[in-house]
Amino acid sequence: MFWSALTYEPIVRIGIGPLGVSPHGIFTAVGFLVGAWFFLRETRARGIDDEPIFAMLTRAAVAAIVGARVVYVLNHLDQYGSVLDWFKVWEGGISLLGGLTGGVLAAWWSCRRDGLDFVGLADVAAPWLPLGVAVGRIGDILIADHLGPPTSMPFGFRCPDDVDVGATVGSPCPPGQVVHLTAAYDLLASLAIFAVVLWARPRLRAIRGQTALLVAVLYGINRFLLDFVRADDRRLGLTGSQWTALLAVTVGSTLMVWRSRTGTRRPVGPASDSTVRSTPANPPGRAEPREGG
Repeated sequence: MFWSALTYEPIVRIGIGPLGVSPHGIFTAVGFLVGAWFFLRETRARGIDDEPIFAMLTRAAVAAIVGARVVYVLNHLDQYGSVLDWFKVWEGGISLLGGLTGGVLAAWWSCRRDGLDFVGLADVAAPWLPLGVAVGRIGDILIADHLGPPTSMPFGFRCPDDVDVGATVGSPCPPGQVVHLTAAYDLLASLAIFAVVLWARPRLRAIRGQTALLVAVLYGINRFLLDFVRADDRRLGLTGSQWTALLAVTVGSTLMVWRSRTGTRRPVGPASDSTVRSTPANPPGRAEPREGG
């Protein structure tokens, strides 16, 4: 069904003077900034100081970059000839789920350090995470990355006749054939998750953590299904992302059921009226947060 294939010339690099910048990296950064902007609007509305939030976002961004690379390398160790090759990030190779994991862990540590309520803030941030993912996927579509096997389904991507990964296309694909454009699927699914979470959040506020867990479950289901039409290394029949997604769905759904029976709601806010930075009398992770609305 070539009549329905998307045919366009991928923009793999954008020349800026002597440098070549990938739209993948540009839109990943824009997606993070979009999510962070909406998140900051809400934390300010709740009376939370900007300083610890900016610190948390900065740490999360750095950890996301590191986590994205580390997880990708671990999942593709057989593709690297030496340890030095692990650090050649300019040649591509990052894992979205690895980035999300690194960012979340850094945010958790930052909240404990500065006496913020991590669970409450995770609920605030929850809708903006899939929105940021959707924006980031625009870059993957532009460079034609994360391509799948050949398909006759509508709106597949027609591979260029001259396939040169890193020059004419972002991922390997059979020349002239129509393949799954999985980045587009993920973009649409992430927008759907964003809409569902926005709708569900007022209904889940009675129990802290439920909104964040809902995002983990829904996106985990999405990635588990998506990777069946994505070309990637597999172990025991599943990709590394699918195993990670299964873990997220299992743990997330279990915690949602458990918290629905035992959870109680506490307000989101800084550790004290004057500052979120902990003092010896008010150690991180133990202070009751201020009422935040």
